[in-house]
Amino acid sequence: MLIYACVSGHGYGHGSRVASVLSALHRLQPDWRLVLSTPLSASFLRLAFGPVPFEHRPCRWDVGVLQADALGSDPAATLVALEALEQALPQQIAAEQAWLEQQREPLLVLADVPPAAADLARALGAPLVFMGNFGWDAIYGPLGPAFAPWAAAATARYRQGTALIACPFAMAMPWGLPTTAVGLTPGRPREDSAGLRRRLRLETARDHTVLVGFGGMGLAVDRSLFEAWPQHHFLAADPALDCGATNLTRIPGDVRPLELLPLCGRVLTKPGYSTYCEAMAAGVGLQVVRRDGFAEAPVLEQALQRHSWHRLISRDQLQQGDWQLDRPLLPATEAPLADGGDRQAAERLQALACNR
Repeated sequence: MLIYACVSGHGYGHGSRVASVLSALHRLQPDWRLVLSTPLSASFLRLAFGPVPFEHRPCRWDVGVLQADALGSDPAATLVALEALEQALPQQIAAEQAWLEQQREPLLVLADVPPAAADLARALGAPLVFMGNFGWDAIYGPLGPAFAPWAAAATARYRQGTALIACPFAMAMPWGLPTTAVGLTPGRPREDSAGLRRRLRLETARDHTVLVGFGGMGLAVDRSLFEAWPQHHFLAADPALDCGATNLTRIPGDVRPLELLPLCGRVLTKPGYSTYCEAMAAGVGLQVVRRDGFAEAPVLEQALQRHSWHRLISRDQLQQGDWQLDRPLLPATEAPLADGGDRQAAERLQALACNR
């Protein structure tokens, strides 16, 4: 069986989620071929999948929303990119269809969450499973009239799917597909936290150690803002955060940030699906910088307050150093979300593939 995953290049969160679910599927079906069709870098995929074997087809299936920076979007540039991708897709679909037909294996297409995967699956006569917590139709709709045709086209393609795996923090996905809701889908730690503490020479207590990250684009933060919190030590993977602050340690490139969660008292971040999953599964609170102009952000913000220890600050507060690390995190108003969504999603994929 060949699982061909069309993965959005919009951000690392889509790749992390697919890696979590396909790693769980590999444990169930270790002889199945996993093919990642995505513009995400091979180095990121190798780190995310670890020992799980996969093949990489460097294809772009969607645009998402182009970003001005980690916290701001660029709608005008997004429209230009959508037009360009639509022109390029027919040639890409033909090439991938030809390659997949040459493999002569049973096939299931998984999409997180490019609508154009429907065109490929239709050309191949293959089952198509969408997986995510939103579709691009829900994101484009609020961006104004210029995006209305793109939202409608995305909805039409989503409705061609075979099934939907709905992840936590979900927006409306009214596509008329058989839907399986799953729990949190975090990546699973592979390293010993005590060994990492020794390797990074961390001496700060857990409640004064903060994991910092703002996604693939990163966000530059002035050195003085970190050093204004001398009782705290910060761990960051983003190159943009490597500002030389005396109380900041750069996470080595061969270590996933999630491996360091057991050493941290909280995460300073933007709204993001995979970061939320990983922190919630590890029982680590989230200090989140609000994001405007992206429809998923308020949904994530509400879920954060319902299900996690949390504190919210504005972008201005971040840039002015009002990080509130000396204030306690606020308790969730509802019960924590269930873990184990990676295995639930893998079992659903297994069933759909075996019954195709």
